[in-house]
Amino acid sequence: MTATTTDPVWTKSSYSSNGGNCVEVAGNLSATGVVPVRDSKDPYGPSLAFSLEGFSAFVSAVKIGQFGEV
Repeated sequence: MTATTTDPVWTKSSYSSNGGNCVEVAGNLSATGVVPVRDSKDPYGPSLAFSLEGFSAFVSAVKIGQFGEV
């Protein structure tokens, strides 16, 4: 199957080596203003769609340690 611009291309962080407790992000859709996120252990399960602004704010908060150590 060939991916189109509307098909999510899922990516898992290179830091994800903790036994499968990971999320995947489809960053290729960010141009549409949406960032889908899913559980890497359930690739055919549901995904959550975040606004680009909301996802960017979350990533920034993680980087500055707002949620504690990750």
